[in-house]
Amino acid sequence: MPTLICDCNQTMPLQPRALGAVLHEDLKLHSALCRREAGAFQNALQSGDDVVLACTQEKRLFAELGEQAGRATSVIRFVNIRETGGWSKDAASAMPKVAALLAAAHLPDPEPVATVSYQSSGRLLIVGPLDQAEQVAAMLADALDVTIFSQGVSSGAESVAPAQARNYPVISGSALRLTGWLGAFELQWDKSNPIDLDLCTRCNACVAVCPEQAIDLGYQIDSDKCKSHRDCVVVCQVAGAIDFSRTAQTASEGFDLVLDLGATPLVTLHAPPQGYFALNASAGLESKGLLATVVKLRGLVGEFEKPKFFDYKQKICAHSRNETVGCNACVEICSAEAISSEKDRNQIKVNPHLCIGCGACTTVCPTGALTYAYPRASEQGVRLKTLLSTYGKAGGTHPVLLLHSQGNGQAAIEALGRAAQLQKAIRGVPANVIPLALWHTASVGLDVWLSAIALGATQVAVLVTDEEAPAYLDGLAEQMRVAAAIMNGLGYAGVHFHLLRAQMGAAAQAVASLDAGLQALAKARPMVPASPARFAVAQEKRSTLDLALDHLMAAAPAALPEAIELPGQGSPFGSLSVNANSCTLCLSCVSACPASALQDNPDRPQLKFIEKNCVQCGLCATTCPEDAIALVPRLLLTPQRKQARVLNESQPYQCIRCGKPFGTLKAIESMLGKLAGHAMFQGAAADRLKMCSDCRVIDIYSADNELKITDIR
Repeated sequence: MPTLICDCNQTMPLQPRALGAVLHEDLKLHSALCRREAGAFQNALQSGDDVVLACTQEKRLFAELGEQAGRATSVIRFVNIRETGGWSKDAASAMPKVAALLAAAHLPDPEPVATVSYQSSGRLLIVGPLDQAEQVAAMLADALDVTIFSQGVSSGAESVAPAQARNYPVISGSALRLTGWLGAFELQWDKSNPIDLDLCTRCNACVAVCPEQAIDLGYQIDSDKCKSHRDCVVVCQVAGAIDFSRTAQTASEGFDLVLDLGATPLVTLHAPPQGYFALNASAGLESKGLLATVVKLRGLVGEFEKPKFFDYKQKICAHSRNETVGCNACVEICSAEAISSEKDRNQIKVNPHLCIGCGACTTVCPTGALTYAYPRASEQGVRLKTLLSTYGKAGGTHPVLLLHSQGNGQAAIEALGRAAQLQKAIRGVPANVIPLALWHTASVGLDVWLSAIALGATQVAVLVTDEEAPAYLDGLAEQMRVAAAIMNGLGYAGVHFHLLRAQMGAAAQAVASLDAGLQALAKARPMVPASPARFAVAQEKRSTLDLALDHLMAAAPAALPEAIELPGQGSPFGSLSVNANSCTLCLSCVSACPASALQDNPDRPQLKFIEKNCVQCGLCATTCPEDAIALVPRLLLTPQRKQARVLNESQPYQCIRCGKPFGTLKAIESMLGKLAGHAMFQGAAADRLKMCSDCRVIDIYSADNELKITDIR
């Protein structure tokens, strides 16, 4: 796979010979691949191999040159080495990072996954003041089938009277409820407006005659102002559009797209459904973001696809057992409300049409029942390993992995690089900070972070912007507290994990703040393993965690403690504390445990526990009828972590008639105590509680004072 590097006007101190030695290629430094040296680029495309091109500024132009190359079949892989390191004050020492970025660009694309389809025929609903809705509708009606839900008329300085002509279908009412997604929205509302807009002729007689001015030009009646004079009914006798005695009815209609101009958006989620747009149009056609939204809406007709970002394994999900909810982390963190509980089926349900692919659910999932599918964790691990190993092979030291989004995060880094090239006060992305773009920063968590440290990184920083929902930031912070507790508990001093918050925009203050944060990271020297691990990141979360922990424990700089105390929130590891005085060994917790951490002993009344399997979901504690179980978040470091140990045991209770054990002493004594005052369990009946099932039947049938079914005539 040929690699082409280009440095227009020699603004970067690139060393093609050193880079080529690391990548095992004979690299040539170009200065005008998109201009006079375009032939070299087109010749590379003729090879049939994928081409790595170290230039992202001229993507469109290179794509056109590729089309002009005739028989070219190569795929172009673009990589940014300029803003990410070439334009920085220490660019001369950034060659290891540049080599790592180029090596990662050679990796194949993620394996394809199933797709989610949307079908839109262009049925657009505009919700809001009638005058504003009509202005926007005029910009869209030639491409979309527009319906307006009128919410009166606007009262601002920019308001204009609605058009007298009925150019679009108009509906109105109250109690709007919107559900669905692109191509499948459903609007429900109550038809509570006394004016039937289908019958209304817009003669405005009702508006003119109303003494309280309770009727606006959107033909809505303000019930707070209306004093029931009914003059409007009199003047509307011919059309018959006004009827105060009409009972409110629920109506519904389907749409493909929704543009919400209302004062209170119908959808307030941080991640609204595909096809839903909310906009403040109080400034009329000059409203901020209006033009961009109109352009997007015009293009949303047809069939669209996106990857199905998640995989779900119900068998290991710790959400619920026997309609009792344990772990609810994924449901609570989802900013799109794409995940719902189905506790009656012992599972959660993810709506793929609402899922935006943030991956926060997979990050907080303690079992790995939800995993990120595009790219998979294993594919992300290969990229990490390639970046870190190439960086080390090229002579780089103290690598810091900077995870950022492909959207605002990438824009913030590029703004920093440009500022460093233009301003003396800005240093740019440090030479040892390696950026890695993700679809969403919440898509990787504890397993990948710890693996990165084990594979050679000294720090992992997550760059977040206003793209991330507040719940995502809380979830990432929880996971980082757990990761930090593990690293420090193992004896690795320093701070290894960071949550960097970048202000949006290219303003000097935002750029300077990000620059200062990255410079501080570059100078930090936390303690890490002396040599990197060699394992491959697995798709299964718990397997990857085990591999990373094994390496970190083996390379620990000091003697290991018996256990590391972990934060109570977000910990996927821990033990259980069982109150032996309360526990009756009913073993309901064993049947509820989704991870086989709790087990019984078929030969003796025992509750056994394998700490390695425990995910701290809390199902056992919630299920326990005696409230005898408490969670203990920790990471046990001794070999006993993988071995079964007894949490509680009891003597078996033996049948008073035949001597066969049939229960535990604690359980039978508890039952006898609770039923001691019950009238149905006195005398011989109380003794039968102490018998096994067989002897109980024999005793009832052989007793002389018991009424038998055969005695009934």
